[in-house]
Amino acid sequence: MAPESMNGLPVTVLVVWVLCAAGWGVVLAGLRNGLRGASRGPALFAHTATPAGVVLLFAFLGFGSLYATIALTAEWWSLLAVTGFRPERLLSTGGPGQLAAWAALTAATAYAAARFVFHV
Repeated sequence: MAPESMNGLPVTVLVVWVLCAAGWGVVLAGLRNGLRGASRGPALFAHTATPAGVVLLFAFLGFGSLYATIALTAEWWSLLAVTGFRPERLLSTGGPGQLAAWAALTAATAYAAARFVFHV
């Protein structure tokens, strides 16, 4: 049976952090391998700056970084699911339908993950 907490930190929080880091890495690898040309540099910079920017935004709004981490995890894994693990497709061939699918899947995933983590 798995421990309920590790040194006082709930295991679900650790799982969210690991999934967030893994999702960020997979999206970064997809962008590095899939993008070419003038859009590559800005896309990689924006992706690299996103975690710090989102955590700072959530702190400014008064939410904790756990909410930001859950939101980012949902966004990255939803992006990978919608684009078939090729995130550059959203930039090159994606349209409003694919963007809407990404937004809807992100919202549903973030809601479910927050309910799971906070046991609401």
